[in-house]
Amino acid sequence: MRHLFLNGPVQNGPFTFQSKPGKAVGIRLAAALNAIIGAPTAPHLWNTVTLAGDLRYRQLNDTTLTREAFEADLITAKYPPDPPPAAGVVTDTSSEVAELAMEMIEANLRTGALTISRETVPTCRACGHMTGSGSRPCNACGSTDAQDRTGLYLVAHLAKDRPVLDRSDIHASHRQQPKHLQNTTANAPARLILSRPRDHGIDLSPLGLPGLVLDPRLGLHVTILATARGLDADVAVMTITQNAANHIAAHGQHFRTYDGTRLQYALHGHLPYDHTTDLRAVYETYRASAETTRAFETWFLPLFSLKEKGATHPQQLPALFKHFMRANLARPTEPDPVTIQAVQQEIENGGTDWITSRPKLATVLAAARALSGHMALKSASEQRKP
Repeated sequence: MRHLFLNGPVQNGPFTFQSKPGKAVGIRLAAALNAIIGAPTAPHLWNTVTLAGDLRYRQLNDTTLTREAFEADLITAKYPPDPPPAAGVVTDTSSEVAELAMEMIEANLRTGALTISRETVPTCRACGHMTGSGSRPCNACGSTDAQDRTGLYLVAHLAKDRPVLDRSDIHASHRQQPKHLQNTTANAPARLILSRPRDHGIDLSPLGLPGLVLDPRLGLHVTILATARGLDADVAVMTITQNAANHIAAHGQHFRTYDGTRLQYALHGHLPYDHTTDLRAVYETYRASAETTRAFETWFLPLFSLKEKGATHPQQLPALFKHFMRANLARPTEPDPVTIQAVQQEIENGGTDWITSRPKLATVLAAARALSGHMALKSASEQRKP
């Protein structure tokens, strides 16, 4: 069973990875895990179907730049001074995603898991955007004048014979199952509207729903499956925070398995990148090179976030760097293939104990340097203990 780790598609907002490194945790985590298990290099996945994107593009008022080019330019600007991803990028409106989405929707319509039905929804009277209940301003135009609108929508009916999120949907060992997340997702309504009014997205007019696009929370799942299918993976593992998974899990219930490919969630926590500058003295104490500190921040910390699924606290950083350096200094000249195979199996089973095991981490560091050049670390003989 071939596993492939893919980042939960990142919302394409006005930031760069230099200014907001926390946005890249899922990308870096997926890349590190794929390199260790020997999976193909995966593209970076992006979420471009957003109301915020609609508003930014409208404000641009440039008819010569298509929305696709506008989103592509924003994505390209995220990476410098680092190079663009070697395997490219895939967005939630890419052609292969749109094709698979329509195929899966039609399959679910045939089974009755989805229906196209007449619904009455609260709508902004000024701009026609779907709004929530109450008197909150419209997110699209700010108007508080709402009305009920009746029309055709794509609707999902959650399964009654299984939970919204069960153990098989989570890529984690038995003792790391997120019971709180499973409980909160169980509160999802039995019926979900999966079509939204957006300027940009997967067009649902072929289904008789003009002016509506696929809800991006569902589109993220199809983006993962389409990418995994293109790389011949059997299990597509989405790296995602618990809060984000809680937001999208119900929408993806009928879109986590298709044609031999299965999607799972690998939950990771938040990292205190705003506090890595506080480690300057610790770095100097260990005479750590720029390559070593970068490997710690962009390779090891994302891996640790898979174990610390809530949040890594700034006070943990010195001890984590010490653990990383000790493993790096203990790196064998030749990685033990038995240990590597054991770590690979642990990763595919959702285990994380290897991350805090110095011998196993040391072996993985040796393999990463010897096999993939994933991290430009100096050899242990070139570094001295303080």
